[in-house]
Amino acid sequence: MTSKNRLFIASCLALITTSMTFAIRAKLEGVFMSDYSLTSEEIGFAFGPAFWGFTLAMIIGGPLVDYFGMKKILNLAMLGHVTGIIVTLFARDFWMLFAGTALIGIGNGMVEAACNPLVATLFPEEKTKMLNRFHVWFPLGIVIGSVLGYLIVDTLGLSWMILVGTLFIPLFGYVFMFYGKELPQTERVRMGVSDTNMYKAVVSPLFIFIALSMMLTAATELGTGQRIDSLLGASGTSPLLILAFVNGIMALGRLFAGSLVHRLSITKLLLFSAIFSFLGLMWLSVATGAMTFAAAGVFAIGVCYFWPTMLSFVAEKIPESGAVGLSIVGGLGMFSVSIVLPIMGNFMDENATGAETLSMMAILPAILIVAFGALHFSKKVA
Repeated sequence: MTSKNRLFIASCLALITTSMTFAIRAKLEGVFMSDYSLTSEEIGFAFGPAFWGFTLAMIIGGPLVDYFGMKKILNLAMLGHVTGIIVTLFARDFWMLFAGTALIGIGNGMVEAACNPLVATLFPEEKTKMLNRFHVWFPLGIVIGSVLGYLIVDTLGLSWMILVGTLFIPLFGYVFMFYGKELPQTERVRMGVSDTNMYKAVVSPLFIFIALSMMLTAATELGTGQRIDSLLGASGTSPLLILAFVNGIMALGRLFAGSLVHRLSITKLLLFSAIFSFLGLMWLSVATGAMTFAAAGVFAIGVCYFWPTMLSFVAEKIPESGAVGLSIVGGLGMFSVSIVLPIMGNFMDENATGAETLSMMAILPAILIVAFGALHFSKKVA
């Protein structure tokens, strides 16, 4: 195995650890509401640090990647994951759940802060293809976590603590794969782009537009997935199986993103994603039974390319922004989810149904259809 391949596989294992936490947390929503009497709004606030902690880690970790190197940032990721998992295992109330979620969120953010520029640096001629291939493992990790939750808790009736403990498996895997390996300098450092030019890039109108759009794309994808249990609880299907189904489609889509990107421009791909996300959410709001899977499939096609393609846009169209640019965009995406989760929870606590909440969420991709349509037809970046 070449050093490049080992580093890529290690990055994928780190991302699996990150994404499994999202699926497992989705299962913990019902557990902490029924067993520990937390309200839906409290769950929203307790889960919030997974996203703003992620944001904080990325915003801080992005610049540090350039100055201190990727290895030190990955060491912080490992520390956040280990401590966060342990604290979550002992959580029995709001504040312990909040603390464990925050630590895991910091670990997750450090993974993204280091691994996104690592993949872009390892494959400078295939950024969109390889970033999508790297991010295959985010939905696959959610599939793994969802299936484990269904088997361990729902089918076998075992403790939720066993489910949380499965996170140590990919965690130890990426620790082992990164151990003793030298990591390259970031692409910005290699290009010799000055700090001044980097900060000019991250305040450019195009960068600000993409950063704000990322807040809507991430909230559409991750806000819906994180509260899948309460959103689809009345649909007559297993929400965790729907989550696994959605993310399985996303993984396949990202795996073959390279050939699709060659046929479509990056802006066409974003517009396509916004349209299907909107249609999927509207259909999910009225679907029941087996049709829920069909509606979920349309939604999955929509959100499939959002996250990696937004990062690829920054890496390809605004490369001077470097690791900082990738971290700001990714961090703002996660921050938006920390905002939308308690809003969704409050909406449902006030007696709105899951279907009504899904309709409300469809407003976000509706805005994106207009935004990405304007971006594409401007012809400046298409």
